[in-house]
Amino acid sequence: MMKRLTSRARTRTLPLLAIAVPLPFTVYAQEPAQLETVVVSATRSNITTDKSPQTVQVITQEQIEQQLSISTNASDVLSNLIPSYTPSRGKLTGSGETLRGRTPLILIDGVPQSNPIRPTGREVHTIDYSMLERIEVIQGANAVNGLGATGGVINLVTKRPEDGTLNQHIDVQMTMPTERVDGDGLSLRTTYGLNGRQGAWDYLLSLSYDDQGTYRDAKGRLIGVDNTQGDMMDSRSYDVLAKLGYQIDGKQRLQMSVNRYRIKNNADYLSVTGNRQLGIPTTSREGTPPGSAPRNDVWTSSVNYQNTDFAGMELSVMAFNQEFEGLFGATNTATFQDVRFAPLGTLYDQSRSVASKYGSKVTLTKSDLMDRRLKLTGGFDTLFDKGKQDLYGTGRTYVPESKYNNLSLFGQAEFQLTDALTVHGGVRREDAELKVGSYRTLAANNGVLVEGGKIDFKDTVYNAGLVYTPVKGLSLFGSYSEGFGIPDVGRTLRSINQPGQRIDNLSALQPIITESKEVGVRGAQGAFDGSLSYFQSDSDLGARVTSVGGVFLTAREKTRIQGVDASVGFKINPQHKVKLSYVHTRGRYDSDENGSLDAKLDGLNVSPDRVVASWSADWSREVSTYVQVQHAFTRSFDESAKHFSGYTLVDAALRYQLPKGELKFAIANLFNEDYITYYSQSALVEPDRYFAGRGRTLTIGYSLYF
Repeated sequence: MMKRLTSRARTRTLPLLAIAVPLPFTVYAQEPAQLETVVVSATRSNITTDKSPQTVQVITQEQIEQQLSISTNASDVLSNLIPSYTPSRGKLTGSGETLRGRTPLILIDGVPQSNPIRPTGREVHTIDYSMLERIEVIQGANAVNGLGATGGVINLVTKRPEDGTLNQHIDVQMTMPTERVDGDGLSLRTTYGLNGRQGAWDYLLSLSYDDQGTYRDAKGRLIGVDNTQGDMMDSRSYDVLAKLGYQIDGKQRLQMSVNRYRIKNNADYLSVTGNRQLGIPTTSREGTPPGSAPRNDVWTSSVNYQNTDFAGMELSVMAFNQEFEGLFGATNTATFQDVRFAPLGTLYDQSRSVASKYGSKVTLTKSDLMDRRLKLTGGFDTLFDKGKQDLYGTGRTYVPESKYNNLSLFGQAEFQLTDALTVHGGVRREDAELKVGSYRTLAANNGVLVEGGKIDFKDTVYNAGLVYTPVKGLSLFGSYSEGFGIPDVGRTLRSINQPGQRIDNLSALQPIITESKEVGVRGAQGAFDGSLSYFQSDSDLGARVTSVGGVFLTAREKTRIQGVDASVGFKINPQHKVKLSYVHTRGRYDSDENGSLDAKLDGLNVSPDRVVASWSADWSREVSTYVQVQHAFTRSFDESAKHFSGYTLVDAALRYQLPKGELKFAIANLFNEDYITYYSQSALVEPDRYFAGRGRTLTIGYSLYF
């Protein structure tokens, strides 16, 4: 793709070997490639990608912008760029979207977006991705970042001010289907940003507004709207990001950041039930659904202090706050019925999740020990989370107000044993407390009184790893890492239907300890770079998500997920680069509690095998193109109705540099593939959520930096 004049960090997902094959084109002579040394802040100890004992991927701003021209849905961006991430549902709620089959911890500049008391599946939709400079992905359980990182970490790093007193940027784009084009199907998006530096001060302000129209499938039918879980279709969102920084001196810096994100459905359409047996997807028709429209409303703020010479160490201190409100749509589900309000089957109500969290992260690093061979990192984290889930229409308690307080101490070591061998090790101590007051469940759960109480979570998790570099440009790595998490507290508390229950006796709230193992190789040689790894994660007491009577519950069972993650890139010449990635994932669980892993995990808990290929080309100083192909393989499950038939999607983008600004053209689903989403085929057997994927769309945009 065309490069802007401003510098951007460029990264690769690493590895393998060069293979001599005859090629029908010229391969330009190149210097031997080296593993890139990009610092990953999500590791807390600032490990570089070439020394990480786990698979690490850093997604650049250029890659993010390419994807946003194809789709502005954050889940689409992650799925397209991270092959081990589950194919996007295309909806506002992303439950079932996992990383290597487990839930990742989503961070914005290190601030956790996940809510431990009542995860909503909306953690991906708390910021507009046009605000991002890069995305850091750590695959597998992570003992460093603590609560929720059982599947890995996805750290969304926001943009920083550039040099100059005033830099501005504006971007506008319009997206439309190519089948049955009308005014309702147009989506309009605009972003504006300004930033700069003046003396010791720097600042940044970014704004975005996104008005999404209706979506159509490959046959021109309106895609079914999810009025309950929330939808990206027929929605409006805006985001405001503000940063103010002050360079105290050459070693100290202070920064404040605030982000406000809001997305709300327009509530102009009703769902029309499909037919799975006949292959007829759920569609939409004009109409006003009951209740208030689903929405996400999120404030994220932080204050950061950094000192690069604090008694000879590097000190990083962050304090943060997040205020979250997620409203779901109204439904007359049996769970919400109560004859005190209306006759059975007639009461429409909707749930609302509210969470308020404060916390801090303190990190100290000493990197020049033992002739700079040893780096030690230590620190502590705090988290004070208060949340509840109520029924918005009637004011009833669905999940009682709960308080979660956590103090964690951690230490990490990176020791270069020899010039070729680096050893990693670390430990994290989790000391947490959950307090819940007494409450009464809904009438559908017999309206039983549950006695409040307190549960203590105390666990120590470990990690260890090796990175061996026998020759320049080639690394072998292996790691063992444990992740700490707690099950969905809300799902457990709201489903109690037997009297005499006490909070401090609920075994279903025992913590989730995930053991993650990975071995692999990464390297670069000549025009080739690539990686290959085998991964496995185990939980003796996992948290499998299951649907019972339309209500999502958590099953605590032994689970194992294992697979292979591979990628290879080839630089044909300085202007052309191709890349191919493949991920195979297999998940099983103990369905009868006899210790054997006898059953397959379904699409709510594990992703399909996928191949993702891309070709980026700079044809001239003015013209660049990007093509990506992704294929999801067929997969069967124990439940015969959950059968995934697979599909192939092709997307293409073109940029043309004008004397002032840049024109953008993109076509998503280039060949107008007619398909049903992975979630709709493999996660649930519901005619109301038998959703087709989007058909071909065309995006036209203009971008200007000034």
